Amino acid sequence: MAGRSAAPGRSVTSRALGILDAFDSGTPRLSLSEIAERSGTPLTTAHRLLGELTGWGALIRRPDGRYEIGRKLWDLGLLAPVQLELRQVAAPFLLDLHTTIRDTVHLAVREGLSALYVDRVSGRESVPVVSQVGSRLPLHATGVGKVLLAAAPDDVVDQVLAALRPVTRHTVTDPALLARELTEIRRRRYARTCQEMSLGAASLAVPVQVERVNGPLAVAALGIVVPPHRRDLARLVPAMEMAARGIGRELARSQEFH
Repeated sequence: MAGRSAAPGRSVTSRALGILDAFDSGTPRLSLSEIAERSGTPLTTAHRLLGELTGWGALIRRPDGRYEIGRKLWDLGLLAPVQLELRQVAAPFLLDLHTTIRDTVHLAVREGLSALYVDRVSGRESVPVVSQVGSRLPLHATGVGKVLLAAAPDDVVDQVLAALRPVTRHTVTDPALLARELTEIRRRRYARTCQEMSLGAASLAVPVQVERVNGPLAVAALGIVVPPHRRDLARLVPAMEMAARGIGRELARSQEFH
């Protein structure tokens, strides 16, 4: 996005979408000049469109003059099928699992080369986590991401293996090592990480599958985040698998996945 040059003849809609596309998880707040540069929009045009987007509620102008995404887009995003249906179906299972383990529980789907977090339940006793609803984290550095990557098409796996980047000193960045780990995840049907995404946190994840005529389809991943010194992670897998199966059964009844 950054440094994108303005294309001649761009429509107003295209420019407005370009402005919204300038924001990401790494830069959630931007100044007028930063938005203009990242979206390839002339400064005066960006200023005008920012005024309109702010007036509609898509953006918020902070006291320091920078802009951030507004509540209106959040409300619309919740209507997306991946958010609305999956969240509605999974919510009671996430709550039940959280009540059982008392640690952070979250649900993610694959979006391109990232894990998109669509729901999360945490409490005061939970380990601090970097994931938030709507955030996108690397597939190779998270428990849910590795589960989703293990079920992804070969071309997606190849792209991830070709561009591994360390998030912490514990992140697996050796393609051969990660490939072997994915094979093991497919065999045992769950993934484990230890401080690969954030220091002081370990994760465990299982696939959420919907049964199809030609075999099960992994549509999401259910994960938990726990302290890295916790030694009973394997004992938590059955409870997670039970919740994942419940979500999968409910999804199978909907038209979305038929």
